[in-house]
Amino acid sequence: MNIGTVFLVGAGPGDPKLITVRGREALATADVVVYDRLIGAELLTHVRADAEKIFVGKEAARHALPQDEINALLVEQALAGKSVCRLKGGDPFVFGRGGEEALFCRAHGVPFEIVPGVSSAIAAPAYAGIPVTQREVATSFAVVTGHTKDDEAPPENLPVADTIVFLMGVRALPKIVRALRAQGRAATTPVALVRWGTTTDQQVVTGTLETIEGDVERAALKPPALIVVGEVVNLREQLQWFDNPVTRPLWGQTIIVTRAREQASGLVEGLQQRGAKVLQCPTIRAEALEKFTVVDDAIARLNGFDWVVFSSANGVAHFWNRLQHAGKDARALAQSQIAAIGPATQQALAARGLNADFLPSVSISETVADELIARGVAGRRILLARAMEGREVLEARLRQAGAEVLLAPCYRTLTDNSNVESARAAIEKGEVDWVTFSSSSTVTNFLDALGRNFIAEHRACFRVACIGPITAQTAAENGLAPDAVAESAGIEALIAALEKTS
Repeated sequence: MNIGTVFLVGAGPGDPKLITVRGREALATADVVVYDRLIGAELLTHVRADAEKIFVGKEAARHALPQDEINALLVEQALAGKSVCRLKGGDPFVFGRGGEEALFCRAHGVPFEIVPGVSSAIAAPAYAGIPVTQREVATSFAVVTGHTKDDEAPPENLPVADTIVFLMGVRALPKIVRALRAQGRAATTPVALVRWGTTTDQQVVTGTLETIEGDVERAALKPPALIVVGEVVNLREQLQWFDNPVTRPLWGQTIIVTRAREQASGLVEGLQQRGAKVLQCPTIRAEALEKFTVVDDAIARLNGFDWVVFSSANGVAHFWNRLQHAGKDARALAQSQIAAIGPATQQALAARGLNADFLPSVSISETVADELIARGVAGRRILLARAMEGREVLEARLRQAGAEVLLAPCYRTLTDNSNVESARAAIEKGEVDWVTFSSSSTVTNFLDALGRNFIAEHRACFRVACIGPITAQTAAENGLAPDAVAESAGIEALIAALEKTS
């Protein structure tokens, strides 16, 4: 009988980038993924499309699936010959009940592998600027569960350590405070609670054993959070980095990105590096054409074109796919000059070993046309590699200037409504600060997807940022007059406009 392996994988404390390389490998190759509530949603994008995902999330007093049933599920799936990734928050052996699951597998003859994870006991304080140890301040630390099996009280006989980290202890905070005071800790002992540590929802409340209960109540802080007790808490004043609005100027801002998912990574990354919480709501997606007759014919006779103009990064990607399909590579473009409509397109070309010979001063079709015409295009043969849909300005102006233009659609754009409900709910709750638009189609598709009446009713709830003047004009014409417009059509320029206006 073929028996699969159970991988007990620590997903880390919340930031999806903190999963280990081995953890991501196990996640990406598993037939079945069994995951908890505190798993970063982005991690599930690494799961194979044909893999089964089973949610068994748990929180205090509410279990989607009891532990004994989770144990049985892991064994059942493995005995069916499947590779099972048991994805657990933090580290599987730090109050993660990974030991119970491993022992159950062992008892039933199922092989298992432990993949340690970054524990929230260390990571969440670190993201709050609190080291759990520090020379001359704390030479020892202990990690303690915030409640015992009955979910009522902290454990008795608390350990003696310079720093104590309590996991899952928010509800038991008053009893923890009393226990620490009874143990001899001074009323002035610093305390911090870190909620949703390592994520852009991170919330930190600091105080002392004397004040912390009131501090937490005033902050309305709720689980999940951990408690850090000890002098190291005072170091947050100097070491606060992750939730620091000075070094991360978009901290606390929730920003909707409407850019196509396959193009959004650079913008999302840049916003997150500056502290923003990003909600992806792609309104368009790129899809290959059913027939590539025109572009394939153009690729067969590329040496006959003086210029090849790429109007988007997607155009580069899909054109490159057809180039490779024809058994060719970058050398096929050696006789042509290459134009990119903007920095993102230029980068897409560079990633494939192609240097753009021309980049316009402003990334709009009108400027591309004017500046190409200034170089002399009369009698030149120009290939436009772009989407099936799009503005005709560039083609028309080049023809008027005497160029012979071949329009070669490489892909088409379709409406993407994959995360519309989440975006609508966030706007309705007043949780969104900005909505960003990277093209005119993202504006109109966003309005159509969420509903024009809905957006009109909630327009005062968020601000609008646009990547360029054409997009800004479309937004304004549709009742979304922009509050910020990038000075140039690039991701960094858009982020700079957001920083300047926030």
